[in-house]
Amino acid sequence: MTIRLGYQIPNFTYPGVPNGELFDTVVAQAREAEAAGFDTVLVMDHFYQLPGIGEPEAAMLEAYTTLGALASATSTIQLSTLVTGNTYRNPALLAKTVTTLDVVSKGRAVLGIGAGWYEREHHDMGFEFGTFGQRFERLEEALTIIAPMLRGEPATVDGSWYQAREPLNNPRVRDDVPIMLGGAGEQKTFRLAARFAQHMNIICDIDDLARKVSVLRQRCEEIGRDPATLATSFLIMGMVGETEQEAKELGETIPEDRRNRAFLGTPGQVAEQVQERILDAGVDGVCINLIRNGHRPGVVSAVGAALKPLVA
Repeated sequence: MTIRLGYQIPNFTYPGVPNGELFDTVVAQAREAEAAGFDTVLVMDHFYQLPGIGEPEAAMLEAYTTLGALASATSTIQLSTLVTGNTYRNPALLAKTVTTLDVVSKGRAVLGIGAGWYEREHHDMGFEFGTFGQRFERLEEALTIIAPMLRGEPATVDGSWYQAREPLNNPRVRDDVPIMLGGAGEQKTFRLAARFAQHMNIICDIDDLARKVSVLRQRCEEIGRDPATLATSFLIMGMVGETEQEAKELGETIPEDRRNRAFLGTPGQVAEQVQERILDAGVDGVCINLIRNGHRPGVVSAVGAALKPLVA
């Protein structure tokens, strides 16, 4: 498994679309991505909209309910979060949820997971947030339960955060549901990825990407793992217009702290940037979101047509 070309849907606010028809627009994007040659469709695991995309009270669908429904609306594209917040679910339940998604999608689930970071969601909904270090302790413990359960193997853990006593996990259609970690931490996240994951979605400023790739390879080598067995991808915010002027206008809405991860231009121009700044840095694939116009018919197809040849 690898994610060479992923389409992320982080925005569920579509002008003129009532809530009762909102999911139809999500399905349309997923089907358009599938037809355009994207290999994975991804949604965020959040309960509020994120700063920089919209207001907290803006529409946000629960991730795994959405992915389960998309499994019936698509046929070949992989389905994943980018990424699951570990703090939101008991790890054995998460393993069961992802395995069920794999069954209903006939083997298309990917477990994207990270330590969790959005403090307001935790506060408002009653999830324990804890310190930065505690969240990574929890993630490591969770993975020692989740990874064997995905393989149908016993997991017995009596940890500081979680306990498991050989939980059963049936039915399964695969014993190798892939795990993707998301993040940029060189000491914690990268080491966990080297131990547990088949894929690493690197989240960092674009100028630091090549160095992050080098460090990730080093983390694999430190435990005797071939770095080539850990695939990589990078998420970008696409401000893609039919014309340069349209793209420029879309780009004016980008928050200052996200400008290093935003790619502006026509589909062809964005493809050139992806090749030069991501793939040439040693990353295997790219995930793109089109937060301002991805819901408009034809936009996902145009972007897919430009990007697909780069990763074919």
